[in-house]
Amino acid sequence: MPASAPHSPNDAASPGAAASPDAARSPQTAASPGAAASPAAARSPGAAAPPAAAHSPQTAGSPGAAASSEGQAAQAAAPAGPMLRTEAATPLPRLAAAMAASAIGAYIALLTPLQLLLTLHLTRIAPNTATSAFGLVTGLGALLALVANPLGGRISDRTAARFGRRRTWILAGALSGCAVLATMAWTTQVWQVALVWCAVQTLLNFQQAATTALMPDQVPEGRRGTVTGILGLAAVVGPLAGLTAVAQVKNPVAQWLIVAGVGAALGALATCLVKERQASRPTGGASPLDLVKSLWFNPARYPALGWAWLVRFLITCALAVGTYNAFFLMGRFEVPADQVGGLVLQLSLVSTALIALVSVVGGYLSDRLRRQKPFVVTAGLAAAGSLVIMAVAPSIGVVFVAMAGQGIAAGLLYSVDTALCVRVLPSSENAGKDLGIVNMANTIPQSLVPFIAPALLALGSFTALYLFLALFGLAGAWAVSRLPEMGREGEPGFAPIVRPAPSPTP
Repeated sequence: MPASAPHSPNDAASPGAAASPDAARSPQTAASPGAAASPAAARSPGAAAPPAAAHSPQTAGSPGAAASSEGQAAQAAAPAGPMLRTEAATPLPRLAAAMAASAIGAYIALLTPLQLLLTLHLTRIAPNTATSAFGLVTGLGALLALVANPLGGRISDRTAARFGRRRTWILAGALSGCAVLATMAWTTQVWQVALVWCAVQTLLNFQQAATTALMPDQVPEGRRGTVTGILGLAAVVGPLAGLTAVAQVKNPVAQWLIVAGVGAALGALATCLVKERQASRPTGGASPLDLVKSLWFNPARYPALGWAWLVRFLITCALAVGTYNAFFLMGRFEVPADQVGGLVLQLSLVSTALIALVSVVGGYLSDRLRRQKPFVVTAGLAAAGSLVIMAVAPSIGVVFVAMAGQGIAAGLLYSVDTALCVRVLPSSENAGKDLGIVNMANTIPQSLVPFIAPALLALGSFTALYLFLALFGLAGAWAVSRLPEMGREGEPGFAPIVRPAPSPTP
């Protein structure tokens, strides 16, 4: 399943904003008469600020505007759900192809090792401790990815290179990450595998963060479901293509080099397809404290984004069992090591076909119906049900049925989840950073599941592991009820996009 797979100039654009990132996105500030040039004001019906003024950090962070009582009154009448500003420099079909190419390349480089190559490699170099070593290596890598994704988004938000703030990091992350990945073929100790894998996760998450940030940058709101579905398709085409490629080669060194070469080539192709306008250069410096702040948002201040993060995290945990398929088949059904790769590929084909169909159709239907929540609820329920089937599977045939359920669940989630998260972002100027934090909900399960799996496997083998993770799918299906549906942002009973800051006591 996907890694992860895969960011803010305004917070540090002025001294006042650097000290208080919430102020730069404050609804009172944005709605006040004196802040007509702020992002939120430019998005309100009555605003007529020119594009250049629409994202002025100095205006948005003005202390006087934040304190304005008139601004608070204007906020009450303003729409609750912010419409993120998009400035498309790339035609949508070309942009979608570029985002898909970058995502496929990153997924090939990350998921092919997770689903097969790391298992085989650790079995060769540490046969007696391969299962625990796999948990250690993947867990450490996921922890690094946890930090690298929002940090990469933050840095790309602040990049003002003529080459483009997203293109720069898509290319740099893909080339450097895949170059390091190629060296995995010559590792002979578990600590070497862990070191290389941590570097690969870090670099490729910079690429993924920049790729995801293209969604709020350039994709119109009414087409985000379709593009999300395409990215969902990329999430399964990537590992399938990687597994298919390495299955044709028996030499372990060649397998690693193929995966690394294809990932780098697709990252370069994506960079060539994307066009970007040069971003304005931030006026403030990126202090260490500013970078630390990029790893967090306040869910009490931005409740809808907090619930969207939780939904993604819970359901992704229920979908994070794919990395254990090889161990499961060898343990429960005694599949020989030299045959497990082909069987894992067959299981991936089943789930991939369904993910491809469901994600593309689901994204299209979501845009047409203007609904997102039913797709996510069904994804959580399907993930839980498929894990129950997997837990009691008496034969490999039943495992295929369970993987089909996982494919349907993943396809439904991939079809709308990114579009849903983009819809509840509080600011377009911080989109890269905020989406990087949301993407942490993809990477934390990669760390959490491998760390808890050994205890659950000791307690009750794979049955206990799968039943425990099924609870996460059910919880995710429930948690989505707190999010507003499309067009219902700000209605009572749902989490608000931005909760107004409390008025200062006189």
